Amino acid sequence: MSSLVCPRCGATHELSSRKPGERFTCSCGNELVTPEPPRRGWGRRTALILTVLALPCVLGIWGVAFYLKRMQELEKSADTAFRTEARPGNSASDEARINVIALCDAVQMYRSENGEYLAAGPTPREVPKGGQPVPFPEDEAFKKLGFVSGTPVRFQYQVVIQENPVGEPEVTCYARGDQDGDGQNSVYSVTLDANGMTSPVKVKREGE
Repeated sequence: MSSLVCPRCGATHELSSRKPGERFTCSCGNELVTPEPPRRGWGRRTALILTVLALPCVLGIWGVAFYLKRMQELEKSADTAFRTEARPGNSASDEARINVIALCDAVQMYRSENGEYLAAGPTPREVPKGGQPVPFPEDEAFKKLGFVSGTPVRFQYQVVIQENPVGEPEVTCYARGDQDGDGQNSVYSVTLDANGMTSPVKVKREGE
């Protein structure tokens, strides 16, 4: 503020030569005080500093919450491993798509608990043909992953683990079936990345 207006008479006084807090008398006899300079938004600056300092904590809490939610999802997936079994009226394509995702989720859950991926299959040994359901046979690896034997399936399931050039394991889950019995297999696959996230389902020769 470079000037001050007297509230009594309206006279304007220049303040450039006066110090903050200095008292002086207007020509009308009214005593005036040179105001202190305005503060420069320390409240906003303080809020910004606190926000910056708190950001890592907020992100850390969010990260933990996301991790716990993901683990709960994976546990649910493992508990309901064969989410869709072969039944009259059920689409064979839906069976393959749903179960191959559940299989990769179960593989990730196993890794979270045991520190390593687990290869499994191919099971059943022969690819089911003609769209006819067959009981899923006893298999130690699939048992560890939560895929229960005896469940009717129209596909052969497998977990393949390969090392990529940078040393990270590549996990692919497969479902193979021959719905029309012509010897050509339809193949459904899902890959699992290093963060435990599954890819969209890829399909080759759907309907075969």
